[in-house]
Amino acid sequence: MILAVIFGFVAAGEWLAWTLVVLGIIIGLLNIAEKEVKPFLFAGTVLVIVAALGGGVFENWLKTILDNMLFLFVPATIVVALRSVMVLAKK
Repeated sequence: MILAVIFGFVAAGEWLAWTLVVLGIIIGLLNIAEKEVKPFLFAGTVLVIVAALGGGVFENWLKTILDNMLFLFVPATIVVALRSVMVLAKK
């Protein structure tokens, strides 16, 4: 999330979006433990909704930060949700 804020002040191209997406996937795969799944999914979902809706309100550097947060948290949330479904399906 710190990277999303820092990159909100940097004029970057398409590489930044792909970098944040890849980092989000890595976070979702490697950084969320089993006991953190529910809180992460709840917080991640709320963050994605607020960032998506808030991005339509602002037209300055804050919109860029919110967009960067979306690039980071959407893939991480999807990966963690899919892992959670797989665990539920095995039970």
